[in-house]
Amino acid sequence: MKFIPSGICPREISFDIEDNKVKNISFLGGCNGNLQALSILAEDMEVEELISKLKHITCGAKNTSCADQLSKALENYKSME
Repeated sequence: MKFIPSGICPREISFDIEDNKVKNISFLGGCNGNLQALSILAEDMEVEELISKLKHITCGAKNTSCADQLSKALENYKSME
């Protein structure tokens, strides 16, 4: 699935869901090292758990973050189920 985030540096977030677990997370653009770490740590987590852990995390003065936008992408996925 692909998601177009807003308010962050990456232009796109993509991921797969298998057996309600998040797989193959990648960000197009942004801080490569931090986003690789986020992707590795989030790999194989249950969708709902990841949403609850990442939702409402902010970055500096922004009211969102890459992690928060990933949670929004996952919520978007769940709403389409």
